Amino acid sequence: MPRLTKTFISICFSSFIFFFLTVKVNAEVLPIAAFGKLPGTQQVKLSPDGNKVAFISNIAGNTMIGVTDLAKSTTKYLVRTDNQKFKIGWYLWANNDLLLVSADYPVQKRSVKYTEARLIKVKVDGTEGFDSVFKLRKGDRSPQFQNNIIDMLPDDPNHILMGLDLNIANKPDVYKINLTNNRKRQRIYKGKSYIYNWMTDRQHNLRLGFGRDETRIFYRLFDTKKEEWRNIWEYEIFDAPDISPLGFALNPNELYIRADYEGRYAIFKVDVSKADLPRELIFHDPLYDVEGSLIYSKKTNDVIGVYHGEADNAKVFFDPDYGAFQKALNKALPDAYNNVSSFSADERKYILYTSSGQSPGAYYFGDRDINDLTFVLEQYPLLYQQKLSGKNKISYKARDGVSIEGYITLPHSNVRNTRAAIVLPHGGPMARNYAGFDWFTEFFASRGYTVIEPNFRGSSGYGFKFEMEAVQKWGGAMQDDLADAAQWMLKEYDIDKNKVCILGGSYGGYAALMAAVKQQDVFKCAASFAGVSDLELIVSKARRFTNNEIVKKQFGTDSDVLEQNSPVNFAKDINIPVLLIHGDKDRVVDVRHSRDMYEELKDYKKEVEYIELENGNHYMEIEAHRMKVLTSLEAFLQKNIGAD
Repeated sequence: MPRLTKTFISICFSSFIFFFLTVKVNAEVLPIAAFGKLPGTQQVKLSPDGNKVAFISNIAGNTMIGVTDLAKSTTKYLVRTDNQKFKIGWYLWANNDLLLVSADYPVQKRSVKYTEARLIKVKVDGTEGFDSVFKLRKGDRSPQFQNNIIDMLPDDPNHILMGLDLNIANKPDVYKINLTNNRKRQRIYKGKSYIYNWMTDRQHNLRLGFGRDETRIFYRLFDTKKEEWRNIWEYEIFDAPDISPLGFALNPNELYIRADYEGRYAIFKVDVSKADLPRELIFHDPLYDVEGSLIYSKKTNDVIGVYHGEADNAKVFFDPDYGAFQKALNKALPDAYNNVSSFSADERKYILYTSSGQSPGAYYFGDRDINDLTFVLEQYPLLYQQKLSGKNKISYKARDGVSIEGYITLPHSNVRNTRAAIVLPHGGPMARNYAGFDWFTEFFASRGYTVIEPNFRGSSGYGFKFEMEAVQKWGGAMQDDLADAAQWMLKEYDIDKNKVCILGGSYGGYAALMAAVKQQDVFKCAASFAGVSDLELIVSKARRFTNNEIVKKQFGTDSDVLEQNSPVNFAKDINIPVLLIHGDKDRVVDVRHSRDMYEELKDYKKEVEYIELENGNHYMEIEAHRMKVLTSLEAFLQKNIGAD
């Protein structure tokens, strides 16, 4: 198994970060900064030759991309942002000398707000600055999504394939982009009607088109025998379980897909050379959907496994050699989530990310030639070696007998238990909670609160039927599941029934506001971050976007029903304290939702506080905002349910 060493390598090796690594913080009252500061290090990735390491670092509210040359022990910071002008979404190595960075820019045209994603290139030696991968030419339209990489073309390190709708909106053509000269590009395939994305096989040939015609999803496959495109699957969104192509095997006739199997999404391999597209079941979990992406070997170029959140280390390996390597890592670092997040091209060097419910993430540099793991850096320096609570999976029965899973985080034994509790519904709502380290729930547990996170009806991960409970059913059974979670918690733990609050963001913010309308017998206060308050406004604003028909199908168009399930229309009935927080540049849920809710509550002289974050977005990605949110929530909870 890998040998552990304690030596630091030079990744992010600034005195600033090292200082925080050596500081011991009072474990009884951890400062807000321990949770509110952006992660010290993220997305650590090796160059193809394994000689350099890139990483995203957050220091003093700024986000930077740095690259460390392992041989020279030098680090250069290549990109810097305050997360207001633009935000770094992700990056990857194009080759040993070049990084490609996806940057999200806030855009507003007339009254329409949206995010424009651009693909930027930057040389790792620092000789060239931040520059667009391609230049728009006269006559080009400016696509909203300029970061759609179809294929990295590893055998041609100076080119990539991209899907870009430079000619007709939402009809991307396929271009071969020159990475050494951003004025050179070649259109290699003209887009087809309603096709919005493309997939290549492992030989880098264009093979699959993803399409949407209002609410109908379909896939077109290039038949290599007949040399023609043909439709292979289609379905109406929300009406039937979807089929999701995940990627080709090394064999170009084998396509991996995710599709329904006995009520749960499973992984199949399809023989696309045959007209009837026969499927072979590769992996399924009888209790949970398999929601993750495929895992490929850089060495063999073939599929070796799949990510699955409910599996050990959140992955299932089909290849026994990689499974054995994972077991060796688990032996070296037991009782943890261990994920090789990056390999060199020959897979001899790697970056290991490890975390657990009681420990925030840390990165290790691995060298298989010398059988060594070297500790690099904690992801949350101020939580280094602190006592944390971790999540425990729970299950309870809703009032109609439906079994609901979730997670509970308890105050640590060295923290004063307030006998108060928080119900924390997730956003989406077609999403779900998982186990593992969570800075948000740990913050509340550090203040003495018990936190429950239900995977209520409408959550993903429990089959198509369960997830579809979110379609046109906001404010119904999925809302009742939250009150039932609180009632279950009161029976199982020593919690004062008069000290239960509900809070959440996005859909979770909607659920908190709806609880303030309908469930005041259970919840004594409600806090909403970037929450929805008006379903009619959601449907109305969607008319300006290409997903208009999907939104109408998801929410419905009956104005009476939408009105009945919109908290903004029932401010008069709310008699518990409410906290509203919203960013004024939110591109997902318009700030109008919180502004209107606040005005309605103020008109009826209700107990409400509203905090608007200047230049704030939907995801608390500006450090000062994250600190403000935690500070405000702490004060709100202390005032309403925290005091003994």
